[in-house]
Amino acid sequence: MKQDDTTSKTQDMASDSDSAAGFTQFDTRYDSQKSAIWCWLKPEPRPCMNSRLIDELVQLQQQLTNTYKKQDPGTTWPFSHLILASKTPGIYNLGGDLELIRSFIVEGDRERLQEYAYKAIDLLHRNINNLDLPISMISLVQGQALGAGFETALSCDVIIAERSSRLGFPEILFNMFPGMGAYNLLSRRIGSALAERLILSGKTYPAEELYDMGLVDIIADDGEGVQAVEDYLMSHNRSHSTIRSLKKIRQIVNPIEQEQLYEIVDIWVEASMGLSEKDLAKMERLLHLQKDLKDSKTIETSNKEFTPRRGDWRKIKDVSFPLTTHLGESVTHNRRKKDSRRQD
Repeated sequence: MKQDDTTSKTQDMASDSDSAAGFTQFDTRYDSQKSAIWCWLKPEPRPCMNSRLIDELVQLQQQLTNTYKKQDPGTTWPFSHLILASKTPGIYNLGGDLELIRSFIVEGDRERLQEYAYKAIDLLHRNINNLDLPISMISLVQGQALGAGFETALSCDVIIAERSSRLGFPEILFNMFPGMGAYNLLSRRIGSALAERLILSGKTYPAEELYDMGLVDIIADDGEGVQAVEDYLMSHNRSHSTIRSLKKIRQIVNPIEQEQLYEIVDIWVEASMGLSEKDLAKMERLLHLQKDLKDSKTIETSNKEFTPRRGDWRKIKDVSFPLTTHLGESVTHNRRKKDSRRQD
């Protein structure tokens, strides 16, 4: 079969072609040779975990599950892997929908904030459990994965990241923490002490550093991420049943229960509703960065190096130096305050 055929648009996976065609926040592709479905995220208007993206991903999950249930006895469905990737150059996902979250907090709407967070938990927990299907979940990170975007990658069995990618949790910058499973998922991979250190740092880490920690499974050269995924699929298809068995053992030894995730979300909602005006102002500055990062004027992509636009780090006030920005830039002093300007 020609390569173009294997990457053609996905055939409907739930005998309802209209629902597949109705997805607006991602594209799907079915690769019959690799027994894989690619899900290419393209959330609008910003590359974040907005409510519509979450709803559509849940719909896709249900579609795939329904397809398995409708199989005739003895039929083997040619689909063993679900891959989450991104169509936004230089960005995997920038995290929670800060504009929506901030609006709920300002309006005092605890119920809707909780509803948004619970939906995200339902989505990620089904990822963690492989949709209760005999498949593996793979995340391909090409660029930045922040906050809930990083949590989404961690919810998969395997993380494959291109070398210049950066991943992290910047929530501490506005006095918050990642509440959609980060602590559980990090602890299972690297232990609770290191998980807390990573969350409290507010840093974004190079993919290679996270590979050394054990969070990223495979490093690919820039531009070679898709090929790295295909190589992984080819080399692991024969041992798919063994990998699935090990996943079941991991769930027994280090389970991540949905009710536990809900309890953590409740703590996150309580903390969110208690944010001060100063904290919300910092969140809004990060929201502006989240909006700007999709603008080609904001990041330079030559050689896959992602650099904040000059002056963006200055939008976050009330910080101590040295400062590591949400993009990993090291700032040793406040460049706004020059001695010459303070002289009379």
